[in-house]
Amino acid sequence: MNKMKSVKVLLSALFAVVSMSAVAQDFSDPQYAKWGETPDERRENIVTSQFLKESIDNQQYDLASGYFKTLVAKCPTASQNIFVNGIKLYQKRIAKSKTLAEKKANVDSLMWAYDLRNEHFGSHPKYGSAYILERKARELLTYNQSDRAGIRKAFAEAIEAAVAKNGAVGSELLAIYFKNLCDDYVNEEVEAELILAEYERLSPMFTDATDEDKKNKEQFETAFGLSGAANCENLEKLFTAKLAANPDDVEVLGQAVTLMSRANCESDFFFATTEKYYQVKPSAETALFLAQAFQNKKEFDKAKLYLHEAVKAEENPAEKVKLYIRISVVELAAQHFVESAEAAKEAIAIEPENGYAYFILAQTYALGNANCSGLAKDATFWAAYDTMNKAVSLLDAQPDVKADAQKFMATYRNFFPTAEECFFAELKEGSAYTVSCGIARGVSTVVRFRPQ
Repeated sequence: MNKMKSVKVLLSALFAVVSMSAVAQDFSDPQYAKWGETPDERRENIVTSQFLKESIDNQQYDLASGYFKTLVAKCPTASQNIFVNGIKLYQKRIAKSKTLAEKKANVDSLMWAYDLRNEHFGSHPKYGSAYILERKARELLTYNQSDRAGIRKAFAEAIEAAVAKNGAVGSELLAIYFKNLCDDYVNEEVEAELILAEYERLSPMFTDATDEDKKNKEQFETAFGLSGAANCENLEKLFTAKLAANPDDVEVLGQAVTLMSRANCESDFFFATTEKYYQVKPSAETALFLAQAFQNKKEFDKAKLYLHEAVKAEENPAEKVKLYIRISVVELAAQHFVESAEAAKEAIAIEPENGYAYFILAQTYALGNANCSGLAKDATFWAAYDTMNKAVSLLDAQPDVKADAQKFMATYRNFFPTAEECFFAELKEGSAYTVSCGIARGVSTVVRFRPQ
């Protein structure tokens, strides 16, 4: 006896047992009314339901398909298990499909089974429409990714059902739907307006987020940012409308800043929005971002303003040092040598071994002597040289900056006073000297002659 024949014999024997057990039941009882009009119909349909399950378990899928269609036609509201088994049947038929056409037909049948289940059991308190339609959407995505319109429709219906039932949607479902929607935009299946509208509609649903929800929200935001729909023009249109209704909405301002900075926007609207966000939610991070943005625009006054704001908000000493150095660089670029020197000294006060701070401070000494003259002016280069030498000793980890510092030292030596100037000023080489003018006023140094 071959394997297939053995299975059929076993199945026939099993069906006989099932039928015999069904005979012993009293189907005139009202509890069986949903299975048919008469006791005989009820018995027949219940037996058919049992045959459906067993034929699926025994991989008799053609037989099972006939049982499922019979039950759907005769008693679709009898039991949700009819559809649980019907869905299982078509999942298995999909897995066994040998051609694309066969697979497509089985996927269509699976979707049909879900639709029937939703039609007859959508009001179930636990396994109703929200549950059924989410499973349908996920399975359509799994089995037929090429049906983009169908996938969008299925997920939209699942989200709508979840909102209707729970007033909220699972964050994973939202993330999957929106990721696919953004993919469709990239592939020119949908317009940017739909992406923006759905982003606006769905993003508020990520509330009271758990850690898992936050992960899904990040995926949601990333999909939006990478889609290309979130370009500066589209984002400005979206957030102009949203902020017109509530200009101080912290969450909306934060979204605008995040997305527009990710898109490298440089419009006046973006900068105004970021400044507004800083006003309602000040932070060192936002201030530093604004400072860099205005520095890039060569608006140094605003850059300095936000760097100082960042310093005030920052509590980490190491980060404060970085901010003071940034301030010092901006002030140096703006030729504000006093302010540059002050910021460099603040950095040194916190971190005395910061070579970059000395590197900047030395430059303020060398450049900040415009009001000096004669030997007093040349003497400022002694202080600049000493300070740059200190920088060189601390810049081993920054070889490029160290090399620049050594070049500056060579330049400063060429501006030292000559031996003759020192002789007439009664200054001996190697003697102590205090700088009397410029940014380096009051700095103690040593007399040295200009190289011959």
